[in-house]
Amino acid sequence: MAFSTNDVKELREATGVGLMDCKKALTETGGDMEKAIAYLRERGLAAAQKKAGRITAEGAAYAAVIDGVGVVAEVNSETDFVAQNEKFTAFVTGVVEAIAKNKPADVGALMELKYPGTDKTITEQQQDLVLVIGENISVRRFTIYTEGISIPYIHASGKIGVIVNLEKTNISGKEAFTELGKDLAMQIAAMNPLYLDTASVDEAELEKEKEIQLNKAIEENKAKNLPEDKARQIAESMVKGRINKFYEEICLLNQPFVKENKVTVGKHIEQTAKDLGGEIKVIAFTRYEKGEGIEKKEDDFAAEVASMIS
Repeated sequence: MAFSTNDVKELREATGVGLMDCKKALTETGGDMEKAIAYLRERGLAAAQKKAGRITAEGAAYAAVIDGVGVVAEVNSETDFVAQNEKFTAFVTGVVEAIAKNKPADVGALMELKYPGTDKTITEQQQDLVLVIGENISVRRFTIYTEGISIPYIHASGKIGVIVNLEKTNISGKEAFTELGKDLAMQIAAMNPLYLDTASVDEAELEKEKEIQLNKAIEENKAKNLPEDKARQIAESMVKGRINKFYEEICLLNQPFVKENKVTVGKHIEQTAKDLGGEIKVIAFTRYEKGEGIEKKEDDFAAEVASMIS
């Protein structure tokens, strides 16, 4: 099959590979575009592997509910510029679709699944995308909710993705229930609670916080020259109030409701459920912020320029 200059150009635009390599790929595959792309991917795999070690701290957190299954996932790229690329965002939505449909146990199992609408695995599709855009890409993590009612929220075009999972009984107002779910998801995105309620707080973390606050309170009372037992008694009372404040910061149901901070999130849920004639319970939630916990590379631009001209 013959091929034209336009075919070479089209292949280059589709893959980002140099013109001579595109011409060679079309020659080797008889001008078949799909085979040429596969040919380049096979030979470009080494280049993709070289990129695999690069830090991916940008990208997108994405949340969706597909056929009743709630999914929140994070897919990373090297730069924010690539994260806005249409091919990248399409890959992210495809990954989430595969998660919802197949419910894999972990990222390893996910990467072996077929990418939606293709015969390629997600690993192969990811490698193709690395070849096209010239950056490392990695699927970092995901959470699935198969029970209850999940409501998604995506903040700032993928900076934060949230799924809040709810349970309802005898609730008649669908729109009001959905609005509550969205408000809760936005609360989680904005206030970043670490736990659902006080019972969920890690015991070791709680004891550490109590110790910190107790020592702090004792130090504050030293200036009052109180007897040691009296000073400790006052300090312990102070700690109780500070632990309640601690709960307000880290527990969703204890946080002031963002839209009406005179009530807690828990009280707002109770009132909404009462207004709708039933019960509403938050079962769980997941909040992913792109790049959180990943150490970003700090480039020394001046040094890079100096190395280029030296």
